[in-house]
Amino acid sequence: MTRKPRVAVVFGGRSSEHAISCVTAGSVLPAIDRDQYDVVPVGIARDGRWVLESGDTDRLRIGEGAGEDRLPSVDGDRASVTLARDVDSTDLVVTEPSAPPRTLGEVDVVFPLLHGPWGEDGTIQGMLEMAGVRYVGAGVLASAVSMDKAYMKVVLAAAGLPVMPSVVVTAREWASDPQECRDRSAGLGYPLFVKPARGGSSIGISKVHDASGLDAALEEALRHDPKVLVEVCATGAREVECGVLQSLDGGAETSVPAEIRITGDHEFYDFDAKYLPEEATELDVPAILPDGVEERLRDLSARAFEAVGCEGLARVDFFVFPDGSLVVNEINTMPGFTPLSMFPRMWAASGLAYPDLVDRLIRLALARDTGLR
Repeated sequence: MTRKPRVAVVFGGRSSEHAISCVTAGSVLPAIDRDQYDVVPVGIARDGRWVLESGDTDRLRIGEGAGEDRLPSVDGDRASVTLARDVDSTDLVVTEPSAPPRTLGEVDVVFPLLHGPWGEDGTIQGMLEMAGVRYVGAGVLASAVSMDKAYMKVVLAAAGLPVMPSVVVTAREWASDPQECRDRSAGLGYPLFVKPARGGSSIGISKVHDASGLDAALEEALRHDPKVLVEVCATGAREVECGVLQSLDGGAETSVPAEIRITGDHEFYDFDAKYLPEEATELDVPAILPDGVEERLRDLSARAFEAVGCEGLARVDFFVFPDGSLVVNEINTMPGFTPLSMFPRMWAASGLAYPDLVDRLIRLALARDTGLR
């Protein structure tokens, strides 16, 4: 190339994780080396409009106070941005009122820092494939499978990986026969976790101790997703995570694992415990595990990465039981990069600093082509 590669950092989006995507972008944007890359911040507003963002990372942080006002969001009133495909390239075109469209030049790679539906589920990946633009992270199928926790379990189980027992409840089933949904869920035994099947950041998740709380939990999860996963609670298990990076030869490399321990009034790793700084969460990076457990956990992480056909990066979450047995909780194809996120912490503890981690992901994306691989 006779110029620096142009990286479009895309964040925000239409999902309930819009704010967390903005926070993630606030960490990634300043970590990209401007001497190596031309960086363009692109925001997707909550209504789906693409805009040329300012790149002001100060306003992409979680603020003081309470409620929605403290959470950052994309400014949907800014100039519109579109991807325009011609014969040889795909350009970023900016449109403003009372001004002719202008181009920012060819896009070499997109860094999609989108969490949840309409971003992490294969939708934007499919759009970028159609546009012929390289991008960071998993492709269409791996993104879709990993986003849908029910199908993720099917794929992982078929590959011989251990998963927690669960049932699926859809909005149609709940509306037509709620008692059958209650009976199927209760058949797993209490306590249970009820969660949106295609959600993240612990939004819409409830822990249900007995039948009296099941209806409310299902209603809350269905408010975020018409497909809900009801899952056996991993009672007594530790929550341990492991980072995975694609190696240059296409294989999978794993980080040291890390453990999350919840303190205070939190029953599980909910939204506040994950993202609000004043909440009490204890982290062990690396995790202190019995002999042999770390090796098995890292092996299962790489196997999960390969099972769904992942590319670029992933975070694999586990339950570690007192007897040393392991169960895969989920695989996340675009883990958070916020200051509190575990994925960059695990890689830092493994010897890969944050800026180097971001650079490696961009270089991996630039080195691969779009289309069938």
